[in-house]
This record gives sequence, C-alpha cells and structure tokens, in this order.
Amino acid sequence: MKIVDYKTYAVSASYRNYIFVKVFTDEGVYGVGEATVEWKTNATMGAFEDIRPYVIGADPTRIERMFLECFRQTYWHTDPCTLSAIAAIETACVDITGKLYNMPAYQLFGGKVNDRIKVYMNGWAAGAKTPEEFADAARAAVEGGAKALKWDYFGDSWITITHEAMDRAVNALGAIREAVGPNVDLLIEAHGRFNVHTALKVARELAPFKPFFMEEPVFTDIVQDTIEFHKHSPVPAAVGERLFGKTMFRELIDRNGVDYVQPDLLHSGGMSELKKIGAMAEVHSIQIAPHNPNGPIATAAAAHVCATLPNFESLEMIKDTPRRAVVTNEKLVIEDGYLLVSDAPGLGIDIDTEACERYPAKVKPQNMFSGGF
Repeated sequence: MKIVDYKTYAVSASYRNYIFVKVFTDEGVYGVGEATVEWKTNATMGAFEDIRPYVIGADPTRIERMFLECFRQTYWHTDPCTLSAIAAIETACVDITGKLYNMPAYQLFGGKVNDRIKVYMNGWAAGAKTPEEFADAARAAVEGGAKALKWDYFGDSWITITHEAMDRAVNALGAIREAVGPNVDLLIEAHGRFNVHTALKVARELAPFKPFFMEEPVFTDIVQDTIEFHKHSPVPAAVGERLFGKTMFRELIDRNGVDYVQPDLLHSGGMSELKKIGAMAEVHSIQIAPHNPNGPIATAAAAHVCATLPNFESLEMIKDTPRRAVVTNEKLVIEDGYLLVSDAPGLGIDIDTEACERYPAKVKPQNMFSGGF
C-alpha cells in the first residue's frame, strides 16, 4: 500500500480555522487528520506542501517511519505549524491502518487502560464579564453535564496584575465556586502571561477556592520560571501547550518541575509523540492532561491515545461552533463528565469535503489580550 495523494481543507470555525487533511492510497483506503493551529492558517497550509515529497509514495502502515522521515527532513524541529502538518498526516496513517486491520486506533497504541476519558470544558463562559454572569454560565455548563471547567479570568493583564484585575478574578472564581459547589473541578488559565512573582501572588489569592490547577502561569519558554512557580505555589501547575515535540518536555519532566504536562497532540507531532510524552511523564509520576481546544478529528485522535495512558488525568474539550457536526460526522458521547471512545475501525470519524468547501477559512488577527479572550 502506498500514499498517492492528499488534499487539505481550511474551514472557518469560530475564532480560528480548522485545518483538515484527507490522505489517499493506491488501494482505495483513505484516512483523515487535523492540523489546526490558531491564527497560523496560512503557514500551516504551506507546511503541508513542504512535507509532500516525504509523504507521497510512502507506506501509511509504517506510522513511526512516516513521522521520522518528515521530522528529520525538517530543519526547524520545534515549529508548531510543521509539526501539526506532520501530525495530521501521521493521524491519517493511523486511521488508514486501523481501517485496514479492522481495529480502533487505540489498539495500535497498546489497547485501553481507561475505558472512558475524563474531560474538562473550555469556552463555556464566552462573553461573561461579571461574577454573576460567570456563575450563571458555570451553572448552565454543569447542568449540561460538565464536571470540570476552565477559563482565563485575567483580561488584558500582562506580566503583572493590577489590584482591580486581581479583584475581578477572585470575585469571578468565588462566584463560580459558590454556584457549582465543591465537587466540580475549576481550572485556572493564565496563557503564560505572568512573571514568577505575580503568578505566585495570583495563585495564593485564588487558592482558597481550591483550583484543580493553574495552566501556563508564567512564560512557558523559560523552563526555570515554571519550576520556580511549581516549587512555591499552593496551586498545582500545568504546562505544555506551547512546548513543541517531545524534546521540549525533557528538562521540565526530568526536573520534576510541573504537576500536569499538557502536550497538544497536533503541535507535538501526532499520536505517537503524545504517547511518548505520556511515557516520559509516567516515569516521574507526573500526570498528563493534553491540551485540546481543537477540532473534531484532533479530539478523536487524542481520545484514542488518552485511553491507553496509565497516567492520564483529563482531556480538554472546547465549546466552539455547531459547524463541527456539519463538516464532520462527529458524534461525541459524554456521560457524567466522561467521553466514550469510539470502537469503530481507525479514528471513527470522517470529514464531509463538500461541507468543508462551503465554509472557507477566514484569516483573523490574533488578539489574545484584549480583555475579551
């Protein structure tokens, strides 16, 4: 079996674009993958063409070799756009192989350790400004089945935080905790915006509300700062969405500098790389909670890998756009805060290429720290 071609689709979806790929073989079996990178649509679409010479003619069932060939021929090894394009091709190869051997993707990674996947919700409080609005949104999310909620409470704060902004964050989190009670996990998103001193100050102020973790509390490209935060914070630290590939996780894990690692399956290079990062963390007794504010194919792929990880904690899911169910046949089954993993051959999901073409990508400016992200 050989790969004879692939086609990419950039689809407008809420605040960013989904990027899908469909990989074709000479035996008629095809697979699908995803390479969504927020605000980097053009660069990622170009990356697919950069790796084409290493993909066409390759055997899709040699999944590890597919990743290796694309990765080693790429001069920039920590580029999220290229890694995400490689991940999409690798995921499609997993999909093809699962279909060929009539087995779900998780069987290719050792089989299930976890029969169901704990998820936490992002995007549930879009538009909320006041503590009352946050509380109402949290109640609605929990009534809808959510058991864990994450959001960014810090508006346009950058490096430091004003007393006013701190009070807003404290009041919002307090209102949410009161609204949902003690048994719902609340996760704090900081988007790597604070210096160590400020991040620790924020963590101490929020600690009475028992946050499950604080995500990216400091600049993630300075490993020592994360280690310092982890050493002194009363709130557990979670980091990893902007560490690209397994090598960028090595120092953080080796120095036991974090409580939860959060690799993004796409930006880390694919399903096999996510599995390897999970194993690296496991030997240090560190839990893994993959970053996943991504589209439906990435969610399916991450769920299959998470099902096989002994140290799996939870998987991020985002409430973004109803278009997910239009451009794919995604059928998520979530029961009591847990996602059930498909037992269909391969990934168990497909794209509607005609629907994808009806919603062409819209390139929008990145605007994370405007106060309304």
